[in-house]
Amino acid sequence: MIHRKSQSDLDRMAAAGAIVAETLALLAESARPGMSTLELDEIAERHIRAAGGVPTFKGYRGFPGSICASPNDMIVHGIPADDVVLADGDILSIDVGVTRQGFVGDSAVTIAIGDVPDATRALLRTCQASLFAAVEACQPGCRLGDIGAAVQGVVEGAGFAVVRDLVGHGVGRSMHEDPQVRNYGEAGSGPLLKPGTTLAIEPMITAGAYDIRIDDDGWSIFTTDGSLAAHFEHTVAITDDGPRVLTLLDGDSIVNRPI
Repeated sequence: MIHRKSQSDLDRMAAAGAIVAETLALLAESARPGMSTLELDEIAERHIRAAGGVPTFKGYRGFPGSICASPNDMIVHGIPADDVVLADGDILSIDVGVTRQGFVGDSAVTIAIGDVPDATRALLRTCQASLFAAVEACQPGCRLGDIGAAVQGVVEGAGFAVVRDLVGHGVGRSMHEDPQVRNYGEAGSGPLLKPGTTLAIEPMITAGAYDIRIDDDGWSIFTTDGSLAAHFEHTVAITDDGPRVLTLLDGDSIVNRPI
């Protein structure tokens, strides 16, 4: 069942989302070669709690971290650890969830650590661009399949692959609500997008094959062929006036900062 939100609910979600955006910006500025992903996790938790939020991921189904930190060929759900140390040329996907006043904001970015090849930067830019296209598809009267079709068109048009086995989701009072939001599919298919619907839209793409492998830790998900992966996400509300991105810094009018 899709739970539609009131204007007051959306404002509360935006308040949680602003903390998410602040945290991601702080982590992007802090990440550097020689830093461990556990250090980033500690920075994130301090900031989230100081801002009046709670790290949504921490303790969720036993997940130990406040953020997911997934380097290189790890697509999502990386557990922060002191022995996962960033190096020049790495990429790192950072996923942050914050709960505040009973509502969740959820967003992710993939950042470059130091200097990365042009081909790697193209992967990141394509993933980001596919998120922009998906947000634009979040218009009242459009259908859920329009979102996946928008992502797929951008990604495959650039020569990359869309991960099939991982999806976005509804979000609100719970981190995971209906519906599932695939990053591929047919335009014009699926449920109608109605005002008050809130979705965590999160393209996950690879530079190689789209097949996945789940690590023995039960969380970390990798590409099977070792190819690099990128992940961008925003929480978006469908409104009568079009899409409202709920995971932005106050006063920000762009979906993500340029890569």
